[in-house]
Amino acid sequence: MSRKVKACSACQRNGRLTCRRTRLGDPCLKTYPLESVDLLKRARVAFQAGRTLKENFRLAQLEAVVQMLEEHECDFVDALGRDFRKPRFETVVSELILVKNEAVYAINNLKKWMQPQKVERNLSTTLDDCLVISEPLGVVLIIGTWCSPVQMCLVPLVGAIAAGNCAIISPSECTVHTTELLHRLIPFYLDNECFHVILAGMSDLPEVIELKFDHVFFTGNKEDGSKIALAAARTLTPVTLILGGKNPCYVDQHCDISTTVQRIAWARFHNAGQSLVAPDYILCHTDVKARLVQALKCCLMEFYGSNPQESRSFGRIVNLEIFNRTRDILWRSGKVAVGGHVIEAEKYIAPTVLTDVAESDLVMQKEIFGPVLPILTVNNVDEAIGFINKQEKPLCVYAYSTNGKVISRLMSETCSGSFCSNDCILQSVMVALPFGGVGASGMGSFHGRYSFDTFSHKKSCLLRSARFECVTYLRYPPFEERNLSLMTWASSLSQKSQGWCQIM
Repeated sequence: MSRKVKACSACQRNGRLTCRRTRLGDPCLKTYPLESVDLLKRARVAFQAGRTLKENFRLAQLEAVVQMLEEHECDFVDALGRDFRKPRFETVVSELILVKNEAVYAINNLKKWMQPQKVERNLSTTLDDCLVISEPLGVVLIIGTWCSPVQMCLVPLVGAIAAGNCAIISPSECTVHTTELLHRLIPFYLDNECFHVILAGMSDLPEVIELKFDHVFFTGNKEDGSKIALAAARTLTPVTLILGGKNPCYVDQHCDISTTVQRIAWARFHNAGQSLVAPDYILCHTDVKARLVQALKCCLMEFYGSNPQESRSFGRIVNLEIFNRTRDILWRSGKVAVGGHVIEAEKYIAPTVLTDVAESDLVMQKEIFGPVLPILTVNNVDEAIGFINKQEKPLCVYAYSTNGKVISRLMSETCSGSFCSNDCILQSVMVALPFGGVGASGMGSFHGRYSFDTFSHKKSCLLRSARFECVTYLRYPPFEERNLSLMTWASSLSQKSQGWCQIM
């Protein structure tokens, strides 16, 4: 029996069936542990056979990722629209283009990344080669987060492919339509033995991790990250954890209010506030609070109109659990200065600004995955730095000021996974910058070359000559004081303090 394949509207307009590989209507069922065992075995066999080692194989897989995104852009827009009512613009810019950028950057730099890195020689290795070789780790598990379901599955996957690994991807169970789309598309574009998608809930993942992978890459909240790290520790599996938290945003009295408000509002209310990297709260200088709140009110009117519920540029909360959690936080914190409207049937929460917020309020204790922006006031930059440093180390710190000294102090006197001045989020998506957390916000980093390194083992290699035994004999027993004196003298000759082994 033949299966009909439906073309997306963009493909129909172009008169061609570029979505032919998507078999609509196929059931997308949960992956059970025994199936995960089988997929892991297949990936392990493929890796041990050397399937992923060659540069041309890696390039072909990276090009296939780009092809998948280009041929199914309309499908991704539709899936994210169903999961979040996410606007097409947001899907293309914040999900698809970011993954394409990573893949193209890896394609253009892969040859250089794969080359052995030579290191400085010393007296004893003058005729030898000292190299660092990047070896793939093996079979890695990539666990994506629901708030960026395409980006946070496929950007790490690009790094894993570039580094020569096999990978099993576990998208979030919260974004049903996007997860099902990835489950259908990846087998049609990537090597069926090396790359697999599993459908597992958070409660199932510790059991999956204990099957023993060579690396686990997780994006999500701190509570789930702790469970992942604990499960990985049982098998001594290394992990990369990109964890959310409370990202502070300091607004100085010396700043361009109009630009500041537009950039903060875009970052906070993008994807209806469902982001790991959005500013969680504003620490506002007392002198600028009134102007800031008024400017935010005008900005939100400009962005989403007088009724954001009708705006085609504003999405919805992913599910009722997150909706109820965000609504409760909103109702139990501060005073609503803008927004505050909620509709449970639509999972809609209006873009909301809270004032008169206390440090003890629920909105300051819980991570916010919704369009709620609390504002607290401080009297100076010292107070802002002190407030930030009292909290756990965040994933991002943001600062808005035209005073370079203020920016410099916030950058150097606070600790966070990343820092950005006079804008938000951009530091977390640039391929040339590592992005990751520190302390409570995670460990490890990714993007560009840093993703390649995350999924590689740096093997030190010394390719020695059999010559110079007339010198190296000094290390052999029986040990004599004369030999030790010669070795100590030779070491003292080094102006670069290369160490005692320079003549070994």
